[in-house]
Amino acid sequence: MRRAPLALSVLLLAATVGCPATGAAADPAATGGPLLAGRGVVVPPGAPALPRDLTARGWLVADLDTGAVLGARDPHGRYLPASTLKTLTALTLLPRLTDRHRVVRASVADSTIDGTRVGLVPNGRYRIEMLFQCLLMMSGNDCASALAEANGGVPLTVAEMNAEARRLHADDTYAATPSGLDGTGQATSAYDLALIMRQAVAIPDFRRYNTTRMSTVPAQSSRYRSYQFANDNKLLWRYPGVLAAKNGYTDAARHTFVAVVQRGSRRLVVSLLHGEQAPLPMWRQAAQLVEWGARTTTPVGQLVNPGPPGAPGAATSPPAGGAAGDASGGHPGTGDRRWLPIGLAVGGVALVAILAARRRRPPHWRPQRPGSPRR
Repeated sequence: MRRAPLALSVLLLAATVGCPATGAAADPAATGGPLLAGRGVVVPPGAPALPRDLTARGWLVADLDTGAVLGARDPHGRYLPASTLKTLTALTLLPRLTDRHRVVRASVADSTIDGTRVGLVPNGRYRIEMLFQCLLMMSGNDCASALAEANGGVPLTVAEMNAEARRLHADDTYAATPSGLDGTGQATSAYDLALIMRQAVAIPDFRRYNTTRMSTVPAQSSRYRSYQFANDNKLLWRYPGVLAAKNGYTDAARHTFVAVVQRGSRRLVVSLLHGEQAPLPMWRQAAQLVEWGARTTTPVGQLVNPGPPGAPGAATSPPAGGAAGDASGGHPGTGDRRWLPIGLAVGGVALVAILAARRRRPPHWRPQRPGSPRR
């Protein structure tokens, strides 16, 4: 393998050193506070030991009521959300599709969408309320599509979802699909997911639909009879105090999770992105973070409050800072070009020093490797 010329190596090294990384100095402009700018774990001094077996690349725990962020890992790292994005879909559409008894007709596109489906049939007639139940209980992508069409179409719905994200100051978030199926530029962060869930859980119908345990898809004909479906969120079935919870999965996003849980007098929101189901399933990892947060009081940051309804415009393109889930761990830091001039300046100074030193060396001088004989 050929080595790069020394001068080029110095320049590349200096540019790399100029890029923020784990443990880098905090960015005072980071949403929620400067301690949340890093890519590593941030917890308050004297906090209890974190749970073992946390697999999420990005996670956050916060007090729902005060907004105090109690701990996090890579809180602003941008990752694919999978079906946790349906919390933003519901938050956007619940105030718009207010007639819950309205009946809409499912399309062929609704019934054949990829991923999890509750089983809508083409030309089937379904109430808005049932579609919201399917969306939040069993993550039906067909229901997300049908709700978006009922709202005026997928493009409009996605634009309104992005406008809602901007209103919440969820600036790491960009929606490309209402279902959470992977789309161009689609991303969120652990911080943003907590912001979104914090607002969604304040809507009574969101809590009611999300925590309903059993519901029914109505019959459409003698061929398509009615049938029941169950809430697929294991945290709701197996852990006390759950006020809302949403899981997600795609091959690229891996496992994602967001929940609000009541522990004593406190309500805690927890979000996890790009995790794995082993050695512990994601719902248990979420439960362990909730229990850790219930024993932690000193904040390391703050969930910011939303802006007034309708204040911002919709995002028409993904936020700058690199694609979610890239080689940098889904975080924009390693591609942040603000640091490039500093790195190049440092490299230039180092290069001048090297060239000056070389002029003072004998003409046939060459560096010696450790242990190599001198010539």
